[in-house]
Amino acid sequence: MTEPVAAEVGRDFIRDIIQADLDQGRYREIVTRFPPEPNGYLHIGHAKSIALNFGIAQEFPGRCHLRFDDTNPVKEEQEYIDSIQADVRWLGFDWGKNLFFASDYFDRLYEWAEQLIRDGLAYVDDQTQEEIRASRGTLTEPGKNSPFRDRSMDENLDLFRRMKAGEFPNGARVLRAKIDMAAGNINLRDPVLYRILHAHHPRTGTKWHIYPSYDYAHGQSDAIEGITHSICTLEFEDHRPLYDWFIEKLPVPSKPHQYEFARLNLTYTLLSKRVLTQLVRDGHVAGWDDPRMPTMAGMRRRGVPPAALREFVKRIGVAKANSVVDVGMLEFCIREELNRTAQRRMAVLKPLKVVIENYPEGQTEELEAINHPDDPSAGTRKITFGRELYIEQDDFMENPPKKFFRLSPGNEVRLRYAYFVKCTGVIKNDAGEVVELRCTYDPATKGGNAPDGRKVKATMHWLPAAASKPAEVRIYNQLFANPSPDASNFAADLNPNSLEILADARIEASVAESNSTEPMQFERQGYFVRDKDSTPGKPVFSRTIGLRDTFAKEVAKG
Repeated sequence: MTEPVAAEVGRDFIRDIIQADLDQGRYREIVTRFPPEPNGYLHIGHAKSIALNFGIAQEFPGRCHLRFDDTNPVKEEQEYIDSIQADVRWLGFDWGKNLFFASDYFDRLYEWAEQLIRDGLAYVDDQTQEEIRASRGTLTEPGKNSPFRDRSMDENLDLFRRMKAGEFPNGARVLRAKIDMAAGNINLRDPVLYRILHAHHPRTGTKWHIYPSYDYAHGQSDAIEGITHSICTLEFEDHRPLYDWFIEKLPVPSKPHQYEFARLNLTYTLLSKRVLTQLVRDGHVAGWDDPRMPTMAGMRRRGVPPAALREFVKRIGVAKANSVVDVGMLEFCIREELNRTAQRRMAVLKPLKVVIENYPEGQTEELEAINHPDDPSAGTRKITFGRELYIEQDDFMENPPKKFFRLSPGNEVRLRYAYFVKCTGVIKNDAGEVVELRCTYDPATKGGNAPDGRKVKATMHWLPAAASKPAEVRIYNQLFANPSPDASNFAADLNPNSLEILADARIEASVAESNSTEPMQFERQGYFVRDKDSTPGKPVFSRTIGLRDTFAKEVAKG
């Protein structure tokens, strides 16, 4: 069971409404719900809704339900149900005993649909989907009544029961509410309540041949569960009059109210389920949990701490107007959390061999390295130092510019936790590429300081050639190169450099041998996490995030 997270109290218009309702005695207990459709994976936008609904239940006397609005069996799978539950728990929240499904209420929803027919508020329509759409009208023109709108109650009941019995093929008929085809709000122009769908449902099997629409099932499910505050995103604002119409016309056990807030929009990010599905299907990413995906599964695989995500959601707040949040704020929250919690290790991503010629052959020694500079309780570890080492290729230049302070011929640098070393020779291959350096070390500088007080301008990480292990390292960047990617032509905005695979990296032996899934900082490189693709003898590490925001600078350069 996930440990409950501490309530992160904030102030926003929804919390103000709830506090006022409590102060005025409208409710003794606040009941919210997170109601995903189990037809895909949750993304970072859902994290905002999860944190809001579950957070409110923690901050006020109340509870939050997890309810799956499983009204479309064609697109729903148990895989999604399982992944959604895992995501909510990973984010740090738990619904306890309050797990529900809209399908739990199918019998009652059907009974209420018959009630609407008996009250003259619903009818069976034989028009096709295209005909219904064409007759609905526009924002400036009223819709047209269906030729079947005035069927008798008995005929409607008979047809609806036969729909339920499975007598008709898909699309042959629908049940519609009878409201007002001239209503200014198009959602009130006789919306569809039930459609025929001969499909196997993950929970009800083949019992049903008709399924309720989301608009019909949603509010009534809220009412059955005693939801006090039905919180949803702004795109449902125009649906609220329909939500209220059903609550008013049906004998529901409670009368919830719907409140809308602005959904999350991020730069360099698309959250459209259609786009995310196409990214997976077209092979632009390696699945729903690809670390470049804005899905919660992708962020979890990438090593994003759930605390960072909760802090991000808290910082952006809850507003009534849509806006776009700079992805840099999310990255800041991730860096801030990982800087506090991640232990430090050393890794050489692009190795360049170094031979220390005046270090005795066959000799090694153990040096002490700290695990976290700001947390003494994290302790220390041992690193083996020897004659042959690896440093980063980028840390050496044969002909350096004026302000290059790392290793170059004749220049001296400090190796982290070890000694001062000076480059004395360069070995190249037939193509003229540097493949090995020859250096000397100063034994008097053990630990990184010179007794004579001389200074060096660079401290570099390194690894022992014999005692380190090979690993594959994956460097992830933003999936899109455009800060405002075009959802209608998203492939054109894909970042060609969103993934770089370094197949010959080296890591500390203890890192290679550990199965820990906790993120760590590879010093001077960024934060990394062990990937599920790791196999015995070939660990794979994915970069969660760099130490600094270099991607934006690269984009600015063009």
